Amino acid sequence: MPTPPRSPRSTAAPQRRPQPPAPRRAPRRPAPQARRRRPRWGMRAVTTLSVVVLASAGIGHAVVTSLDADIARVDAFKDMKNRPQAGHGMNVLLVGTDGREKISKAERRKYRLGGAPCRCTDTIMIVHISEDRERASVVSLPRDSYAVIPPHVDRTTGKRHGGHPIKLNAAYAEGGPQLTVRTVESMTKVKIDHYLEVDFTSFMKTVDVVGGVQICTADPLKDNYTGLNLPAGRHTLAGGQALQYVRARHIDGASDLGRMKRQQRFLAALVERVTSSGVLLNPMKFRDVTRAVLGSVRADKGFGTDEMLDLGRAMRNFSPSSSEFTTVPIGRMGYAVKGVGSTLKWDPVKAERLFHALREDQPLSVHRPRDAARIVSVAPQQIRVQVENGTRTPGLGRRVDAALASTGFRTTRAPVNAATRDVRRTIVAYDPRWDRSAKSLATALPGSELRQVKGLGATLKVIAGTDFERVRKVRAEDPGQGEFGVVRGDEVACR
Repeated sequence: MPTPPRSPRSTAAPQRRPQPPAPRRAPRRPAPQARRRRPRWGMRAVTTLSVVVLASAGIGHAVVTSLDADIARVDAFKDMKNRPQAGHGMNVLLVGTDGREKISKAERRKYRLGGAPCRCTDTIMIVHISEDRERASVVSLPRDSYAVIPPHVDRTTGKRHGGHPIKLNAAYAEGGPQLTVRTVESMTKVKIDHYLEVDFTSFMKTVDVVGGVQICTADPLKDNYTGLNLPAGRHTLAGGQALQYVRARHIDGASDLGRMKRQQRFLAALVERVTSSGVLLNPMKFRDVTRAVLGSVRADKGFGTDEMLDLGRAMRNFSPSSSEFTTVPIGRMGYAVKGVGSTLKWDPVKAERLFHALREDQPLSVHRPRDAARIVSVAPQQIRVQVENGTRTPGLGRRVDAALASTGFRTTRAPVNAATRDVRRTIVAYDPRWDRSAKSLATALPGSELRQVKGLGATLKVIAGTDFERVRKVRAEDPGQGEFGVVRGDEVACR
């Protein structure tokens, strides 16, 4: 299959197919000014990526042209200079904004969407489409990432600012799409080819139009803030429940990082639903879905009919195994910045390797054969463990520590003796906020006892007893692959 031309902007104006004159449209009202207050819910960008996937039907120029007319335009690249060098493939910056005022009061009450709406962002993703159009790599950039924005004019006050530290999502509030693109390019050295901004209010309708999205969970998921309450197992989520699922951030101590993983899982499930359900081959269904999606999208002027068709023709064979998802590696949690607050600081070495792979159009994941490890909800690599020897057997603590470390757990590598030396049954002590991590650790220690210890913190404690025999191999539902913790779409879909 020939590779279609890339769609980034060029200095020469691209040739366009002749189009009939479009009817005059009423001018759109300018977007209200951004406020610094951020919403409590995320994943506004799920529906936007659907546009890229749904375009793969190649149904025809007329259909896509009519959809193009529904997209509001924004000049996200105006007067930008000193930009990174273009790499291979295409990079799309997806930004999620609020729009709950368009959801009915009854639905807002039902799905706990209280609070006043605001034009702010809390979901930022880079979607890299490979040059051969056979792979999509999605990198989530946490909204609380530590960033230093370039000099700019504040779009609210008109005041000229020098570069200063902020949380990444504040770039939109101060300078809109242009400052957001400039900040992301400055941090990643990845040239952004297209900008897509999503209003999340069409999300529920989109999920309903495709017939719901199926997700699976090994553990119950309950979030009192969003009202999410899913028992363990397989579920087909309609629009309202899907919204609760991608909003949830109070399920465990992982907060926003855990929420981003669920967002990626849902996005992979949405790709699987769209590519396997015949939506792409049904013109009427294709039209209904894309209209639901595009009602809340703003895009740069260069992302038009020809770009969608070129991308669509190349991605007809796209599938969940063609997509890969990750979050930029975090080096320091809770990095305090005066006047900004607690931020997430990226790991400079790992983050650079990740973005280098994007620039060079390299896959982020590796294909590994499945094994017989027991499935747990939290990956061992995310669980920190202090081992104590609760017996008088010399060297038992070192043996347990080494066995856990070899299975992937982040042990301290400094086991100590427990205060009590007559422990018979191995104990997993944990702070209640890290209960999912504790259950995953206990699964690796057959016969162990779970014991809550309030205030223990993020480091779990294993008190080895005389019953210890071995550490069972475990892996997460979302198996992190490689140093970036990447998963493919087919690895997180229900089986």
